[in-house]
Amino acid sequence: MILEMKVPSPGESIKEVEIATWLVKDGDYVEKDQAIAEVDSDKATLELPAEASGIITLKAEEGDAVAVGAVVCLIDTSAAKPAGDAPAAVEAPKAEVKAEEPKAAPVAAAPAATYASGTPSPAARKILDEKNIAPASITGTGKDGRITKDDAVNAVPSMGTPTGGSRGTERTKLSMLRRKVAERLVAAKNETAMLTTFNEVNMTPINLIRNEYKDAFKAKHGGIGLGYMSFFTKAVTRALKLFPDVNSMMDGDHKIAFDFCDISIAVSGPKGLMVPVVRNAENLTFRGVEADIKRLALKARDGQITVDDMTGGTFTITNGGVFGSMLSTPIINPPQSGILGMHNIIERPIAVNGKVEIHPMMYVALSYDHRIIDGRESVGFLVAVKEALENPMELLMDNNPKKALEL
Repeated sequence: MILEMKVPSPGESIKEVEIATWLVKDGDYVEKDQAIAEVDSDKATLELPAEASGIITLKAEEGDAVAVGAVVCLIDTSAAKPAGDAPAAVEAPKAEVKAEEPKAAPVAAAPAATYASGTPSPAARKILDEKNIAPASITGTGKDGRITKDDAVNAVPSMGTPTGGSRGTERTKLSMLRRKVAERLVAAKNETAMLTTFNEVNMTPINLIRNEYKDAFKAKHGGIGLGYMSFFTKAVTRALKLFPDVNSMMDGDHKIAFDFCDISIAVSGPKGLMVPVVRNAENLTFRGVEADIKRLALKARDGQITVDDMTGGTFTITNGGVFGSMLSTPIINPPQSGILGMHNIIERPIAVNGKVEIHPMMYVALSYDHRIIDGRESVGFLVAVKEALENPMELLMDNNPKKALEL
């Protein structure tokens, strides 16, 4: 029996996927549920499992875009599984036949140089002048070594270096996920009135809490660390309640407001930028936020992230600081209206009560869609985030850190 394997639907809005990698070869024997291919959609990379055991025949090449529901391979379920220890057939030795050594082909004599050798035609000279290429660097293929128009069109300027270093190039096709990310980023720049406002945060209060409780937190909660992301997520959900326009989005001539906070966390995975979503983050504890972020980050790292994990989101947090970024203007994740950018922490001198002190400081940035968020809301939102991060004991922990951290 021949089974036709069709591309399953990864999500309601996805109509096409791309064969990223075949994990088996044409003619291989595959087991049921064995991963046979990785397919890229515009939202995630998914594994395609075999629906039955048998000999597989591939019907699509790597890089092919195929519609959801299209046949990508056939599985002959009646084929017997080959014996794994069967010795390979040994080819019988053939009688040695002494062949007559081929005679070297006559080498064509190089055409003698004439007055025309290296002389470009008028059309070729115009093209070479435009390319700023000297005729002496071109070998003509025309009669008597003349440089033709085609020679000039195909000529490439010499880009050699004095050191003789390699100048190779490689052309590779972008994955469907990377192409979709690029498309969305360009759309965000072109279709929104994006502005960015900045502030800075003194991280000393958070560092003091982490230094005091991180070991107990990790021991109590099964190895989950107390990182910065839980503080920032809690600060963001508090600020979104104070400034609900930041937690809304445009839909034509309407504004959609949300009474929940689904926070997208931008992470860098092996297939590119991904933004899995922490659902109802406003109801999560510090442990809940850290556990959910760890779960999603591991799935992204291992290529197991799903479309459902990245669908939705009302606001995004991105942390360029892990790569050493000091300051940036993050791009909105459409159709959302705001994104918070975190950056690296640098000890800097600041004025505290009229005295200069050195503190760990972080620049934060809020990019927002000015069509729906005014300056007062955007600046007020970022100030609220700053206030919560600089006074987490009172504003995020209700002056009871042990209870907030479930210790």
